[in-house]
Amino acid sequence: MKKTFTLLFLTMIVFALILSGCGGKKAKKGNREIIVAAISEPDSVDVHRTSSMGDANSALYDPLMKYDDDGNIVGNLVKEYTVSPDGKEVTFELKEGVEFHSRKPVNAEAVKKSFERLMESSPFKTNAGDIESIEVVSEYVFKIRWVEPFAPFFTNATSDYLSPIDVSVLDSNGEGFEKNPSATGALKLKEIKRGDSLVYEPSDKYDWGKDGPGFDKVTFRFIPDEETRILEFKKGNVDVLESVPYQYIEELEKQDGVTIVRVPNYVLSYLGWNNKKPLFQDVRVRQAIAMAIDRDAIISNTFRGEAKPVFGPLPPATFGYNEKIEEMARSKYAKDLDKAKQLLSEAGWKDKNKDGIVMKDGKPFKVDLWVDDDPANQRAAQIIQNQLKEIGINLSISVKESATIIDQTPKGAHEMLLWSFGWLDADVLNFLLFGEEKSKRLHYEVKEIYDLLEKGAVEMDQEKRLKLYEDAQKLLVEQSPWVPLYVKENITAIRNFEEFEIHPKRNLIMWENVKVKK
Repeated sequence: MKKTFTLLFLTMIVFALILSGCGGKKAKKGNREIIVAAISEPDSVDVHRTSSMGDANSALYDPLMKYDDDGNIVGNLVKEYTVSPDGKEVTFELKEGVEFHSRKPVNAEAVKKSFERLMESSPFKTNAGDIESIEVVSEYVFKIRWVEPFAPFFTNATSDYLSPIDVSVLDSNGEGFEKNPSATGALKLKEIKRGDSLVYEPSDKYDWGKDGPGFDKVTFRFIPDEETRILEFKKGNVDVLESVPYQYIEELEKQDGVTIVRVPNYVLSYLGWNNKKPLFQDVRVRQAIAMAIDRDAIISNTFRGEAKPVFGPLPPATFGYNEKIEEMARSKYAKDLDKAKQLLSEAGWKDKNKDGIVMKDGKPFKVDLWVDDDPANQRAAQIIQNQLKEIGINLSISVKESATIIDQTPKGAHEMLLWSFGWLDADVLNFLLFGEEKSKRLHYEVKEIYDLLEKGAVEMDQEKRLKLYEDAQKLLVEQSPWVPLYVKENITAIRNFEEFEIHPKRNLIMWENVKVKK
């Protein structure tokens, strides 16, 4: 009887261990959580309400179009489309069987209602163009008609701003999306802790392929303090460290198990100015400033070499970028202090007091540069300050909050600014930088330029469209209403992954290609 009891007892222990082992296996699988440390919290996860999209809110959405492996724009939620002969109308056929997170179908009626809300209230409604009507043709076919052809639509439709949402989850005022968000993206929102974090899980309605998602949970922690973010990553409390400060890259690269992921950004930083100010009316002055700038010095001293110089009006990732234009600008505006001083002298600016600062009509060349509170941008501004002093320009620096710069520059309150823009279509030159009544930061509106940009926005033939943007960029290089500077590298530090990928154009984590280590 004693032996029987002992045998029974041992059997129970073994059985308990088996159960414990199974439980541990499940717990391990259930704990495949990814912690992402981001700098700033999105103001909203509602794509029609937010002022910006990034990793922390974009994964809720899946765009209508996408980039293939060769960088061509192809259908995503859209199966195929046809363009009318006049270019004003496009008929879209959706893929069948796609569902929102709410399990409701993504059909033509749902997309129509989503676009109607976008056009009614989104700050990015111009991305859809001047839409005249949206018509539901059948269950999965809809038709958009524009007042004029809108060529940038297909590029813009690769972004989340035009992604469909399930409007049925909204209240009678069209609000409440954050309480019960429903879209078509890889991640489904589980919890919002304002001021702290966003928690997601993989959407069971997303096509993850045969192996399913490579994780069980994603938590975005918002840690604006640079030192705290680095410390949390070093401690192992964070798996993905976004926007790695440049001074820490070399140190993190040496840590065991840490990988640095580099992806060229599509955001172009530039030195701009209010072209309506008397100081900048003479093209020779503008060209002199361009010739005084040494991009390589800024990049090496500010970004530890983690950026690429850009001389032309568009960064390489943007549709419309032209290598011939880039080389033309590089040749014309390579650093040349002697030529810069000569141009200033021809424009009447001379060092009469022999104090190193040029003067004209008894007034020294003094100008104020606005820069935001990003430490790296402030360091870049200081280098620019020293470079312009070499040709006799006295530059002061004013640090402003980004919100102030965004609010005040359209009113022309600034003289100079260090700023940036990012878009994947050359239409950005029109709707943001140099279009008629659209030049909000640079205040440079020249009919010959904005006429070309307007034509580019409505030209549906891709080759003709590229030629229009080439001609516009040639004029911008000649007239030098700003100084394009560089495109920073997107630097991310990761650990504990078998697979991890960032989209080469959109600069967003590709969750379908992410898998944590077992």
